[in-house]
Amino acid sequence: MRIRASVTDYEQVTAAVDRMKTHYGRLDVLVCAAGIQGPIGPLAEMNPKAFAETIETNLIGVMHACRAVLPHMIEQRSGKIIVLSGRGATDPRAFFSAYAASKAGVVRFVETLAEEVRNHNVQVNAMSPGGVYTNMTDEILKAGERAGWREQEDAMKVRLTGGVTPEKQTQLAIFLASEASNHISGKLVHVNDDWKKLEHAHVGHELYTLRRIQK
Repeated sequence: MRIRASVTDYEQVTAAVDRMKTHYGRLDVLVCAAGIQGPIGPLAEMNPKAFAETIETNLIGVMHACRAVLPHMIEQRSGKIIVLSGRGATDPRAFFSAYAASKAGVVRFVETLAEEVRNHNVQVNAMSPGGVYTNMTDEILKAGERAGWREQEDAMKVRLTGGVTPEKQTQLAIFLASEASNHISGKLVHVNDDWKKLEHAHVGHELYTLRRIQK
């Protein structure tokens, strides 16, 4: 079933969720994947409205989707929410302040929401999918010097190689959506992490969070 809706419009998202639940009878997994790159360049030259629109889509849009599904998940006492993170969530990303701020906000939102719904058997996690070739890659390349030389190099590499494969991303998403990850919530897991060991391992309170140690 495909339903057109804007994540920035809570009523549209709610209507889509209700229609889906009516059709299938229940709601088990939400994947928040909608996002935009936003303005690229120095903040001193940035359009504040474009910055706000990025937050509206990438952060408020996630809140809208979670708010729409949570009553159903809490009622049935089960559910999985997977929110896509992105570069800039755990380290500074010059010239991408809007995107980075939105993704850092998303990760802390995930951590906070996970604590709220932990006793309802609903798990909420953030998944960092790694670099993959999309229209966002082209936006970086078109931005030229405004994106910075490092971003240009990384984007060109992703364009040439395709970046992280969909199969690798899907494996992590399926794990986070399965019962095998029922003991994992409020975490930020990167597609390149050794995440398979998490299935049978104790996950410490600060492991895989915004307080994580970068190697």
